[in-house]
Amino acid sequence: MNRNVYVLLLAQFLTAFADNAILFTALAMVMQNGNSPPWYIPVLQGIFIAAFVILAPWVGSFADSRPKAVVLITANITKALGAGLMFLGVDPLISYAVVGVGAAMYSPAKYGILPELVPHDALVKANGWIEGTTILAILTGSVAGGAVADHSVHLALGMIEGLFLVSALAATFIVRIPPRIQEQHPANAIYHFFQLARGLLSTTRARFCVLGVALFWSAAVALRVMLVNWAPVVLDLHDSEDIAKLTLAIAVGIALGAVAAPRIIPLEHLRRARFAAYVMGVAILLLETSHDIWTARAVLLLVGLAGGLFVVPINAALQEIGHRSIGSGNTIAVQQFFESTGMTIATFIYGLAAAHGANPVASIAVLGLLVLVAVMAVSWHLPTEREG
Repeated sequence: MNRNVYVLLLAQFLTAFADNAILFTALAMVMQNGNSPPWYIPVLQGIFIAAFVILAPWVGSFADSRPKAVVLITANITKALGAGLMFLGVDPLISYAVVGVGAAMYSPAKYGILPELVPHDALVKANGWIEGTTILAILTGSVAGGAVADHSVHLALGMIEGLFLVSALAATFIVRIPPRIQEQHPANAIYHFFQLARGLLSTTRARFCVLGVALFWSAAVALRVMLVNWAPVVLDLHDSEDIAKLTLAIAVGIALGAVAAPRIIPLEHLRRARFAAYVMGVAILLLETSHDIWTARAVLLLVGLAGGLFVVPINAALQEIGHRSIGSGNTIAVQQFFESTGMTIATFIYGLAAAHGANPVASIAVLGLLVLVAVMAVSWHLPTEREG
């Protein structure tokens, strides 16, 4: 761990804090309005994620053809613009979509810069630190966003705007490593992107990593959206701050899993990650039986712990594969495309189901079963020995 990594961790904490604070600020705006239809919240989350899918052919090349520190700065300024639009009263569906554009730009640079800053044997550890920092930001940002927004939406948005800009300032102190890859012409970007994706997915190990990360985040986002409807029905929680506090248990679990992952699942034993995913699926099923807040928190903690153990090593493995092949930024963009497609489909399907009166308890049980089936599918042909 060197100075540049610590600066990256600071920038990541600030931007992730603001990312989560603005989500719960938007939720507070919707809940305070009281007239929004049942589908609005899932669509709000889905429209943010849709930016990752739509922009995937361009953001990877954008990150790999520029010093990634510059990309981090640009992405944070774009997020600040989205927060500013929300502050000015623009519909959250539009302004939050702009924040999504900035987030789509940010992700390939955030993960893609790690192989440039740390050696191979420190990559899982660095990923653990990034995930741990992100979870700490989720812990504090979600609660702060919900609490401040319940008091004053404009105060919350002003805080968020400032955090995005300070994160951009912090990124100016990260070393600017010259890019190794030339940016593709925009007209050729889509064809080039899918050629890169085809090459990346040609190995079983890479397919497991890409689809595994997509599975984790699809399940995590769907669960978070479901909890917004589940908590009022089962636990009688109705304030955005209370629901945000409930989701903290997932975040704490992921942080613990991220810390433990380098010792339990090193890159050389990636197959072990699938067992953590099975536990995550079973834990989601257990949530159906939770009828008090402390049981729900314990189950959500287990969901997060298993999720952290699952996603951190496969993230690191994918970054290493990409750094040695199509470029780390392009690799994260491909990963982002698949995981965001999964998240978009998951949120919009649940939004459609919610609009038709789907029971939130039954919805969570269905999610747990789907996770178990999906893990079996993506890990079926995972090799016993590491591919090159």
